[in-house]
Amino acid sequence: MTKTIVEGGRNALRKSLSLLYVYALATGAIFTFMCYWDGIFLSYCGPATFFAYILMTLMCLPIAYVYAELSTMLPSAGSSLVFNTIGLNKHAGFWSSWLIMCAWIAVPAAGTLGIIDWINFQFNFGWSDSVMLIIGIVSLFAWFGLSLSKNVIAGKIQTYMLFFAIGGIVLTSLLLFFSGHWTLANFTSGAGLGGFFSTALGGAGLPKPQWIGWLIGAAFLITPYFGFETVPALVEEGTFPIHDQKKAILGSVVTCGVIYAIFYFAVAGVMPWAQLTNNGDCSPFVSIKAFLAIFPGWTVYALLLGVVGVLLPIATSVLGFWYSGVRMIYAMGRQNFLPEVFSYTNKHDQPILPNVLILVISILFIMMQSIRSFFDLMAFACALCYAISTISSMILAKKHPEWKRPFVLPWGNVMRWISLSVAVVIAFFCTIGITPITWAGFFGYIGVGLLLWGYMVIFKWRKDKVWMKTPDGDKEY
Repeated sequence: MTKTIVEGGRNALRKSLSLLYVYALATGAIFTFMCYWDGIFLSYCGPATFFAYILMTLMCLPIAYVYAELSTMLPSAGSSLVFNTIGLNKHAGFWSSWLIMCAWIAVPAAGTLGIIDWINFQFNFGWSDSVMLIIGIVSLFAWFGLSLSKNVIAGKIQTYMLFFAIGGIVLTSLLLFFSGHWTLANFTSGAGLGGFFSTALGGAGLPKPQWIGWLIGAAFLITPYFGFETVPALVEEGTFPIHDQKKAILGSVVTCGVIYAIFYFAVAGVMPWAQLTNNGDCSPFVSIKAFLAIFPGWTVYALLLGVVGVLLPIATSVLGFWYSGVRMIYAMGRQNFLPEVFSYTNKHDQPILPNVLILVISILFIMMQSIRSFFDLMAFACALCYAISTISSMILAKKHPEWKRPFVLPWGNVMRWISLSVAVVIAFFCTIGITPITWAGFFGYIGVGLLLWGYMVIFKWRKDKVWMKTPDGDKEY
C-alpha cells in the first residue's frame, strides 16, 4: 500500500488521462443504456422521445456550462464535494456528493445486470434470477480489478468501445430510416398530438393527465445525461490544459444528445407506439426486437446491434462511473470527510479502499435487481445535486469575482438562473412520478448518509476540519 505525497503531505493522483480519454469517459457515461433502457425511454415519452431528448439536451447545457466554469476554477478531484463546500459549507459539500454518488454508484450494478440480461435475452439461456446474480457479482469483481490498474489502459478501452458503439448506432439508424417501414404516420397512429405524446405515465386509467405524464417522463430523461459531471472528478489526472475541460463536458452532452435524438427518431418511426413498446410496459431491448421484426433474417446484425447498443455502452459507462465514484470517496478521505485511509493508493496510484467500498455497494445494489427504480432514482438525485452546485456557483460569483476562471460562464448569472430553474423543475416532476418502492430505496440510501454525516458532526469534525484547495490556497472549513 502506497501513498503519493504532494504539498503538505497530502495524497495525489498521477496525471495520465488525455483529453480524448476524458471525453470518452464522460460521453460513455451519458451513452450508457441506449438499447437496454430503450423500453423505458419510449414507454415514458412515446413517439416524441426524440423530441424529449432535444429538449433535455438544451436543458442540460446550462448546467454543463456551470460545471465547466466551476471545474476549471476549482480543479480538484471531488467535483460537487469541492464546489459546494467552498461555495456553501461542508454540509452542502457532503450531501451534494452523497446525492450524486447515489446515481454514480448505482450504474455498475444496473449496467452489469443489463449486460447479463442482454446475454440471457440474446442467446435464450433461460437463466434464473439467482444465476444472473452470481454472474453479476463475478463481473463486478472484474470491474474492480480493472479500476485498480493503470488509468491509461482503462482509458484506451473506454475510447475504442465508445466509438464502435456510436458507429453502430448511427448505421442502425440509417438502416431503419431506409427500411421501407419508417413513416411519419407511426408517430401519431391516427391520434394526432395525443398519439405523438403517448406515455405510460399518464392517461390509460392513471390519475395523472397525459400531458403531465409526458412531462414527468421527459424529466426522468435527465438520467441518460448525467455523466458530464464525471469530468471534474478526473481533473487531477488530466494531461491537458485546464481550460480544455469544457470541451469534454460540453462535447459529451452535445454528442450524446444528437445521437439519442437521431436514433429514437428512427426507432419510433418503424411501427406504432403501442406495438413497439407493448403498450408501454417498459420492457428492455425494444429497438433490437423492432429491428428483428423488420429484418427477420438479419440475426447476426441484431447480435451486433446488441453488442454496440447494449454491451459496449454499458461497459464504457460502468468504468466511467466506477472511476468517478472512487475519486469522490478518495477526495472525501483526503480532505477529512472520511478517515484518511480512504486516500491511500496502490502502486498504480489508484485508490484502494474506495474501490473496495464501490465493489461492496455495487454487490448490494445488484441484489435489488430493480432497474426501473434505479432509473427514476438517478434522475431525482442528479437534479438535486445540480441545483445545489448551481447555487454555489451563484455565491462564488458574488463572493469571489477576482478568482481566475479559465472558462468564463457565458451570460453570467443569467445562465446560472437558467441552470437552477432547469434543475428544480426536473426534480419537481421527478417527485410526482417516483413510485413508493423507489422512495423507499432513496430514503434508505439517505439514512446511511445520515449515519455517516452524524458521526462526522458529533465526533470527527469537532476536532478536525475539512480542507479544500482554493485559488487563495488550501483553506479549512
